[in-house]
Amino acid sequence: MCGIWLIFGTDQCVSKQTKSCLKIQHRGPDCFRIESVPQLRGCAFGFHRLTLLDSLRGMQPMRLHDMPHLWLCYNGEIYNHKQVQKEFDFNYETRLDGECVLHLYEQGGIEFACQHLDGVFGLSILDMSKRLLHIARDTFGVRPLFKMLTRDGTLAVCSEAKGLTDIVHNQIQFNVEWVEPGTYETYSIRDDGKVDLVCKNRFHSIGDPPLYETLAPQYEDDVSANIRSVLKAAVRKRLMAERRIGCLLSGGLDSSLIAALVVQTAREEGFTYPIQTFSVGMPGSTDLAAAKKVAEYIGSDHHEVLFSPEEGFSILDELIYHLETYDITTVRASVGMYILSKYISEKTENIVVFSGEGADEVAQGYIYFHKAPDAKAADEEGRRLLRDLFYFDVLRADRSTAAHGLECRVPFLDHQFTAYYLSLPAGDRQPQHGIEKYLLRKAFSGTGLLPDEILWRPKEDFADGVSSVKKGWFEILQELVETKVTNEHLWQAPQLYAHNTPETKEAFHHRQIFEWYFMGHSSRIPYFWMPKWTNVNDPSARILEHYKHDQHMVVWVENL
Repeated sequence: MCGIWLIFGTDQCVSKQTKSCLKIQHRGPDCFRIESVPQLRGCAFGFHRLTLLDSLRGMQPMRLHDMPHLWLCYNGEIYNHKQVQKEFDFNYETRLDGECVLHLYEQGGIEFACQHLDGVFGLSILDMSKRLLHIARDTFGVRPLFKMLTRDGTLAVCSEAKGLTDIVHNQIQFNVEWVEPGTYETYSIRDDGKVDLVCKNRFHSIGDPPLYETLAPQYEDDVSANIRSVLKAAVRKRLMAERRIGCLLSGGLDSSLIAALVVQTAREEGFTYPIQTFSVGMPGSTDLAAAKKVAEYIGSDHHEVLFSPEEGFSILDELIYHLETYDITTVRASVGMYILSKYISEKTENIVVFSGEGADEVAQGYIYFHKAPDAKAADEEGRRLLRDLFYFDVLRADRSTAAHGLECRVPFLDHQFTAYYLSLPAGDRQPQHGIEKYLLRKAFSGTGLLPDEILWRPKEDFADGVSSVKKGWFEILQELVETKVTNEHLWQAPQLYAHNTPETKEAFHHRQIFEWYFMGHSSRIPYFWMPKWTNVNDPSARILEHYKHDQHMVVWVENL
């Protein structure tokens, strides 16, 4: 996890624009560089580095002796860089995973390069020999990337929108847009450094199998065995780091599976330190109790972080600034993750943290999937969630951790794992026997990786699990907001906010904070996250028909 920033064709002095680059320094607290492009007027790269590999030669923009015409600036991790080197017989100059991007590009161009990358990334490649600039983003948008393009051809790109919102061109502030996941964009560069869009293409679609050699074993006839092997391979490749690795552990199925696999695989790989796990919640939290059971079972060095309702409410201002969203579900669920990330950054040596994001979208884990009319509709909804994940949970995981200089890794969004899981019959991936994510749970049943009470624990949203069963975090938040937002405020909402008009005081409160920092940028969030096939006015899972409290849980393993 790092922060990249670049600008091409600015009419102002580059130094006047680069102050915007400093807004993302939290993404790379280890070192910083801004470098102008000598041959191009008004062009520069900015880079904030979080050092995970090759501390000596890892600054960017990266340039190689054999390819001086190429400039690479990227934020991400390329997990198959050693396999790529072996397959194409590349001669690497560094130990950096990203070096393979330049070799792949030189061999086959930008689309060829992106299609052969197993990892997560937001990247830019400047090719001075062809006077082309390419930008690209990984399939699920695990790593963020934004752009701002003016009508006369000034282009700015950044890992977070806040690094672009202050850039003004000819006294006009232009819209900041997402670089779409799974796509690359190519721009030709004029003599004055300004650019023209040449093409915008998709290099990979969700569910498509990898075009490169993968790290997982060959598939067997046993679906459960395949799920286990592919997910474990997804974890193993993400252990790539020269800094300490830990796990966020809520005690739910997703984070517990990942934490258990990380601990198991780290032992197999001969790690010299114990894996630390971290959970967060308020007194009486269902997640804290479950996470403690998991940690004791897998033998991790476990840490619990408690916060009060008032503390959670007090950080909303800085949280929304870092998140760059006002979506109700995302903000609620980010509070605990943000507080936990701050603790990890300040109190431990962990830099890389594993998390369970993506499982609910890949494996139809949300409670409302019980209401799907048929397998086809459920499959379509799951794929829609995956396409839009970068607006919500992926955004939360990246921004909550990056705000404190941590890198979050999400094995459930591994290219090969998602491609295999989505290739299975749609009916098999639906909730079965009243149990969501049944196929995933069944794959690990009887393996001893987790205790049955955790493996078959019903779904609990992270935003709800940080609180007690008696009173949900969403209820606490709504009560606290009552002291800040009046009925008159809410009546004014349609006039103040035409896009995604807030319909509750909680939504109005979050939107006010967002507009303070990012006025005029609300359209980047297309809609509020809400469960489908339900008639509810709040996204909390605790109000849905199929929600099951932990104390009412039944372990179904014997009968399945």
